[in-house]
Amino acid sequence: MTTSLLTDRYELTMLDAAIQDGTAEIPCLFEVFARSLPTGRRYGVVAGVGRFLEELQDFRFSDEDLSWLRDARVVSDRCLEWLAEYRFTGDAYGYQEGDLYFPHSPLLTLDTDFGHGVVLETLALSIYNYDSAIAGAASRMWTAARGRPLAEFGSRRMNEYAAIAGTRAAYIGGFSSTSNLEAGRRYGIPTSGTAAHAFTLLHESEEAAFASQIDTMGVGTTLLIDTYDIPAAVETAIRVAGPKLGGVRIDSGDLAETAAQVRRQLDALGATETHITVTNDLDEYALAALAISPIDSYGVGTAVLTGSGHPTSAMVFKLTSRRQADGTWVPVAKRSAGKAHPGGRKDAVRRMDARGRATAEVIAIDGRVPARPGDRSLVHPLITAGQIDESAVGHEGLCAARERHERAVAELPAQGLRLSQGAPVIPTVFVDAEGGTPQSASSPRSDS
Repeated sequence: MTTSLLTDRYELTMLDAAIQDGTAEIPCLFEVFARSLPTGRRYGVVAGVGRFLEELQDFRFSDEDLSWLRDARVVSDRCLEWLAEYRFTGDAYGYQEGDLYFPHSPLLTLDTDFGHGVVLETLALSIYNYDSAIAGAASRMWTAARGRPLAEFGSRRMNEYAAIAGTRAAYIGGFSSTSNLEAGRRYGIPTSGTAAHAFTLLHESEEAAFASQIDTMGVGTTLLIDTYDIPAAVETAIRVAGPKLGGVRIDSGDLAETAAQVRRQLDALGATETHITVTNDLDEYALAALAISPIDSYGVGTAVLTGSGHPTSAMVFKLTSRRQADGTWVPVAKRSAGKAHPGGRKDAVRRMDARGRATAEVIAIDGRVPARPGDRSLVHPLITAGQIDESAVGHEGLCAARERHERAVAELPAQGLRLSQGAPVIPTVFVDAEGGTPQSASSPRSDS
């Protein structure tokens, strides 16, 4: 399946006009960035890089696609001929997946001509915006869980394809497993899950349901104990499975109080190693509130795959520079109220203090950031002459992104992990490539 029509009409109509007036071949830079973080978030997580690179490989206009565009009279025949030969052969560079980002971070830059870049706007934004939102929410939950495993099972609350993408992003952000089998098959994410209330209700008794599950899945399984009476279910579970039962799951009620009661009962029955898992509309705030409870793992559904209130990252895709006829590059940028952005080619580093803690996101325009000891470069090649960075895709790319996220979060100052409302934990600072006076992201220099 091609991905060429996962786009908006105006991208192709702009292309059509540019082909007609001869500007489609002008070399340009297109940049993906966010003017701000989702409200109250202290940092963002870059996700979707691997998916974008994979989708870009399939960005072709098939005969069927072209026939539909012709029949719908979207573009001219001359444009259709151009689209029939479309292949992205330019360069791209940007932040690696799993790293953190802040306002105005140059997450992705496409270095190509206008025609080959403009048609990729919707594809890039639809992937980066959603995936980064989910990874950011997952990261907050991961830090709130304080080392306890998190399982994702939000597929039933999401579009079936978004659920797969969201699961991948949640894994980058720290989740350990998923209930989604397609995500497990496609990306190698560990899958988990045992039984729901329907299985207990199917049987004549809770004991019969537990016995059936144990016979099928073994004594290491996790039994759902809140269908009827929890204390009675715990007693039944240990009677059927013995004290080596793998775990029990609680899906209702006051989770903190109930978990404490169940822990005491399990210990009294000799099941001291039986784990307790809790579910039931958890988010990062609920996880933080349960931090001192005797809970071993969590299952999170709706909140993580909807970005915990922020299902998009509000990223934008803008033309930031174009080459003139004499070969020189000129920065371009909007000046609209509330939507101004700095033009030009960007370089970025994360500035660190002597302890290895992040202190600023430093961005230079049309040059390199003046080097300082400890600076970590953030901009890396992603596509070279149309060839994608293979290390960024597939299961290996996903695992690398997950590890990169963990390292990047460890660089943050302690206040970056707070769940309370607040500004980004470090400022974004623009500097002249020659080392001139820094400027804050709220007042970037005008380059249009």
